[in-house]
Amino acid sequence: MTLRVISGSAKGRKLKSVPGDITRPAMDRVKEALFNILAGDVIGSSWWDLFAGTGAIGIEALSRGASFARFSDLNRAPIETIKDNVAHCKFTEKAEIKRGDAFILLTGRADRQFEYIYIAPPQYKGMWLEALKRLDDHKDWLADDGTVIVQIDPAEYEDVELSNLVEGEQRKYGNTLLVFYDRK
Repeated sequence: MTLRVISGSAKGRKLKSVPGDITRPAMDRVKEALFNILAGDVIGSSWWDLFAGTGAIGIEALSRGASFARFSDLNRAPIETIKDNVAHCKFTEKAEIKRGDAFILLTGRADRQFEYIYIAPPQYKGMWLEALKRLDDHKDWLADDGTVIVQIDPAEYEDVELSNLVEGEQRKYGNTLLVFYDRK
């Protein structure tokens, strides 16, 4: 599968894939749908691509006018891939790349607020739910009008009781479900 930036200032640039099968990049159809939903709200926003993999979501956001994106991943291969992809798309000045455990990062003190936090972890391990619960406990990572976007297989979805986040809408694209949670 060829990964590419689908719109904006870096439109058409090819992105490197992470070697092996430790990541599952968002399909173009899902990326396009996501950014069509958000439309002009992306401009000037800041993003945290939490389980970043190739960095495709954060890079797409930067290409469409986001002012900043943080990329984090636990493993070295994705981090090196993200560095290459960010540099290739000429977004180094607007990006921060952190290697680390998402759950530890989320429980740390918030050093900035994000309009969007994108959660697309390895599937079928309940990691999305754990990340969502930690964000609910540490709402200071999110701007007042911030949104958490979860990308999972529809079979993984479960209703969850949260204190500081409320589920907004869901959008299903084949075997991908996007769930939007807004700060209360």
